[in-house]
Amino acid sequence: MLNINISKWFAIIGGTPLTEMLKSKKGISPILATLLLIVIAVAAVIVTYAWVMTFTSSQTQQAGAILNLENVYFNSTGTKSIQIVLRNSGTADAKIVEMYIGTTSTTYLKQTSVTYNPSTQIVSANGGSITISVTYDWQTGKRYYFKVATEAGQILPFTAP
Repeated sequence: MLNINISKWFAIIGGTPLTEMLKSKKGISPILATLLLIVIAVAAVIVTYAWVMTFTSSQTQQAGAILNLENVYFNSTGTKSIQIVLRNSGTADAKIVEMYIGTTSTTYLKQTSVTYNPSTQIVSANGGSITISVTYDWQTGKRYYFKVATEAGQILPFTAP
């Protein structure tokens, strides 16, 4: 009964019945289908290219800075402090943003009384160095664990003495 009513409704509004629409063999032309596939493929290639270029440029920039520990000096005259000298043997500058010290390899505390020389906190590429001075109440004969973090996300862990 329902099918008959739908067919009558289509006939009244001048449309084709639903069964005739479903049996229709009309669709998009093969040329239009080919063009759509080409457009979709080109769009996918462009999106993939943009992502790969962004990813590789950020990874290359991070890999361009290679920080190496040059010296750790425990200063006991006056206020106890630790001086750390880092050298950049890479091809990109690195900016030091955080300094951590811990008494074990799993517990680090972010240091707030830190001074940098140069004060820009930037270690120049191709052999540039930076001296980091940290006011810290260290004890003789104890091992300390350090982490230096750069703006690009690199972490340089080391221990002393």
